[in-house]
Amino acid sequence: MSESRDEAPVDDHKATLLRYLQAARGSLMWKLEGLSEYQLRRPMTPTGTNLLGLVKHLASVELGYFGDCLGRPSGIELPWDAEDSEPNADMWATADESSEFIVGLYRQAWAHADASFAALDLDAPAQVPWWGEKGNTSLNVLLVHMIAETHRHAGHADIVREMIDGAVGLRQGNTNLPPVEPEYWQAYRERLEAVALAAGG
Repeated sequence: MSESRDEAPVDDHKATLLRYLQAARGSLMWKLEGLSEYQLRRPMTPTGTNLLGLVKHLASVELGYFGDCLGRPSGIELPWDAEDSEPNADMWATADESSEFIVGLYRQAWAHADASFAALDLDAPAQVPWWGEKGNTSLNVLLVHMIAETHRHAGHADIVREMIDGAVGLRQGNTNLPPVEPEYWQAYRERLEAVALAAGG
């Protein structure tokens, strides 16, 4: 008799979590391909959301959750995480922080996190100071949390990239969109705008 999903071995569960995390990481990184330094840094929303800032933020968060919170500090200095840093300092790259530096930092964060995953079981204890009373937790919870956060920001990146140059897609080789001609989207958007106007009275 085959095992149900609820009865899957712990190692399979861990592998599934890691697969979903890496899929989100890869999706985010794909959104950076082929862009200039200006395009990578360009603030595309009223709150300044930009592609390189999303990568910088996620690198910082992974180093925190899968390093310090597991008692496995990376030793990588993050000046923008200091108590006296300005708000949102982790959400944009300064002129001194090249795209190569930010992408490299994210890959360093992956490597450190992946070493933690290899060394620890899912029930390994974790301490997240900024979670308050819920701060005593486990690697399993941190992984679920980080999967959700990374996919959320990959979605932000998807929209930001479309606003920059019209490029869309779920991941390389799979747009996850209907196979239609580019002209379709203009008519589609106009139709949705008309429906929205009618619904709004």
